[in-house]
Amino acid sequence: MIKSLEELKQIRDKYKDTLQNRETEDNNVKILVGMATCGIAAGARNVINAIVSEVKNQNLDNVTVVQTGCMGFCYAEPTVEVIMPGKQPVLYGKIDEEKAKDIVNKHVKNGEVINEWVLRG
Repeated sequence: MIKSLEELKQIRDKYKDTLQNRETEDNNVKILVGMATCGIAAGARNVINAIVSEVKNQNLDNVTVVQTGCMGFCYAEPTVEVIMPGKQPVLYGKIDEEKAKDIVNKHVKNGEVINEWVLRG
């Protein structure tokens, strides 16, 4: 658990090179992780760490991982949205560390949407 603002800042600084602003090149894949209170309480910190690690492990330099606020699906936290260039965004719910790695490897790397985890509005 994050116990202080200083600890949160240290985590931010540790991943600053990977967690970039949303203003990235249009050809980049964006992975948004809901990091509002509901997401953090449900384990989003572990999910975003798993995504960042897997992106680095796979040497995916066209992927931007972004922390975002509440996406309105508190019941399905942690949530992860994948935005691929030229495609409709896909929002996944109830994501854990293993599912996060699968999203990077199957959806981001190979273009395979994992339908059983997709949230339908």
